[in-house]
Amino acid sequence: MYRDFHAIDRWTKREVHCIYQALIVAIATRHADAVDIKFLVDGRPVWVALPLPAWVEYKKRTGKTITDPLAIEIAGHYLKVALETGEGVGREMYSLTINESIRHVEAWSTRLRSRLPPTKLASAVVLKQQPVRRQKLPPKC
Repeated sequence: MYRDFHAIDRWTKREVHCIYQALIVAIATRHADAVDIKFLVDGRPVWVALPLPAWVEYKKRTGKTITDPLAIEIAGHYLKVALETGEGVGREMYSLTINESIRHVEAWSTRLRSRLPPTKLASAVVLKQQPVRRQKLPPKC
């Protein structure tokens, strides 16, 4: 749903094309306790940082785990909402709080449930869990 999507930018009223590109554990790249998810928004790189403690909080609340494919959906949902509401115009990096991350996973799952009959829901979630292509990082200088 949010690996390749379109959104209407609030300020320009233009349709922008967003494509998921990479998921990187930020501890390795910027010493942050987060997962960075990269999208190309009309070819421009935009990162959405999800805090790792959100994984723990979500597991406590629901008993379910945030997988890499689900993290991509959370970040994509957030990015679409941010673009359509005009939040952070032109930013390259969006950092979510734990509560924002949980809110977006709940909004994503509610949207998924509303789009599919109950018998199709489980198979749709399994179909969404495709392997994540990892982006190779250039060697450190």
